[in-house]
Amino acid sequence: MSNLNPGGPRVLAIANQKGGVGKTTTAINLGTGLAAVGERVLLIDIDPQGNASTGLGLPRTARTSSIYDVLISEAPLSKVTVPSSVPGLDLVPADADLSGVEIELGTQARRSFRLRNAIADLRNLAAPYTYVLIDCPPSLNLLTVNAMTAADAVLVPLQCEFFALEGLTQLLRTVELVRGSLNPHLEIQGLVLTMYDRRNSLSSQVEQDVRAHFGEKVYKTVIPRNVRVSEAPSFGKPVLVYDLNCSGSQAYMRLASELIGRERDRRAAPPAA
Repeated sequence: MSNLNPGGPRVLAIANQKGGVGKTTTAINLGTGLAAVGERVLLIDIDPQGNASTGLGLPRTARTSSIYDVLISEAPLSKVTVPSSVPGLDLVPADADLSGVEIELGTQARRSFRLRNAIADLRNLAAPYTYVLIDCPPSLNLLTVNAMTAADAVLVPLQCEFFALEGLTQLLRTVELVRGSLNPHLEIQGLVLTMYDRRNSLSSQVEQDVRAHFGEKVYKTVIPRNVRVSEAPSFGKPVLVYDLNCSGSQAYMRLASELIGRERDRRAAPPAA
C-alpha cells in the first residue's frame, strides 16, 4: 500500500493492451473530473499515437517537446509540461517519436526507470500535483513497463464485450512481472467497465462475470456507450467540457468521485502487516 512518492502525487497508470476499450477517453475525462472537484492533475501521454494530447486540444504542430525528451534525454517533466484548457489539468504530450524508444534505449541500464525518476522530481514543485495519470499505449512494451514501474497502481478500463476477461489475463500477468522485478508496491487500483450498453444483454453478462471474478476491485460506476463521448475528441475537448449534461459526462464525474473515495479509504486503512 506504499506510495512510491511519499509526500508526492498518487500515480495511476491507465492501461489495457487491447485497443478501443476507452482507455484514452477515460484518462482524459477522469483527469478532467478530478480537476473539476479541486484536485491538481498531471496527465502524461505515453502512447505514440498521442490521442490524449489531441483530445485535450494540443495539435501535433504545437508539440515542440514531449515525453520522448524525458525518456531519451532525461529532460525534467516540468520542461515538457503544458497547461490544458481545463483549469487544474496539465499535460505532458506525446508524439510519434515515441515509437522508437524501445530501440533507442536498447539495453541501457535501468531503462525501465526513466519515467519513475522523472516523476520523483515532481515532489519539488511549489504547487504539487495530487494525481498523475499515465495514458499507456495499447500494448505491453517498454513504454507500458515504464508507466507501471513509475505507478503506485494500475487502473484498467474494460470494454463490455465478449473477450474482455480473456484480454485481461495478459495484462494482469504483466502487472505481476513488474511487481516481482521492478515495482514491488504496484497494485490494481480498480477496473472500470466502459462502453456499457443497457439495451444489450451481453454488457450485463460481462458485468456479472467481471464482478464475480474481481469483486470490489470493479468500480460501481460504469461508463455508458454515448455518442457525445465519441464526438468530443474531434473537437479537442473532454466530453465534460463538450457536453457536461450528457450521460457520459455524468458517469465520468461519478467515477472521479468514486476514485477519490477509494483513495481516501486507502489512506485511512491501517498498513498491511
